[in-house]
Amino acid sequence: MAKRNAGEIKKFVRERYASIARRQSASCCPPQSSEAASCCTPSAQETSPAQRLYSKEELDALSVNITSMGCGNPVALAELRPGEVVLDLGSGGGLDCFLAAQRVGPQGKVIGLDMTLEMIQLARANARKLSMDNVEFRLGEMEHMPIESGSVDVVISNCVINLSPDKDAVFQEVFRVLKPGGRLCVSDIVTHGELPPQIREDLEQWAGCVAGALDEKVYLDKIRAAGFEKARVDWVSHLVCGEEEAGCGIEAGLGDRIASVTVKAFKPS
Repeated sequence: MAKRNAGEIKKFVRERYASIARRQSASCCPPQSSEAASCCTPSAQETSPAQRLYSKEELDALSVNITSMGCGNPVALAELRPGEVVLDLGSGGGLDCFLAAQRVGPQGKVIGLDMTLEMIQLARANARKLSMDNVEFRLGEMEHMPIESGSVDVVISNCVINLSPDKDAVFQEVFRVLKPGGRLCVSDIVTHGELPPQIREDLEQWAGCVAGALDEKVYLDKIRAAGFEKARVDWVSHLVCGEEEAGCGIEAGLGDRIASVTVKAFKPS
């Protein structure tokens, strides 16, 4: 299988998430052609991603049902404070933005950034339904953020940085937009062990949050190389696929090599 270039990956991912936005899908994984269960999308008998990742109180606080496309709950671990400015990378339908907006209050502000126009349109529609005026959504890429330098207190993200073919640029941009003493708190997919080359080069696996995942140590090293300090993993959960899950986006036997983690790091004051 040919090695994929960054432009090809981004085009495929953008088109896939545009389709998800139009369907208001509840999964970060590619839409399946069948009803088979996948690693990220539960079967009808299981709880939804939002129910697994967020508390009932968090979801009940929103009067609009917004689907989750994440692999963690960075808002719960970010220790947001009233009045802070928060940036959410790959904000999707806006769920994490709206939860963050409740925590920072009317004196605070939340900016959702997404490279997919359809996702921005969906998030803005959800914001109107919720009548939230301390949230805004901007169209743009993580590698080139339309955000002023030193203007953000906290950067969050939920299962999105793995989708970027240039994670060094992403972490450098995060460092740029954060204020001195600002913090990064992101949930993402990482690996614990090697993945087969055929997975790394599969565009479906890129859109499914797997092919672009870095080894956990490499992920932390890239954050530190961007200038951050105190980088650490605060939460980890392995994704396990059973042999019977024919619709799973991860080959049987590889699930224990792939984990969802929440990472924290700080920009020096």
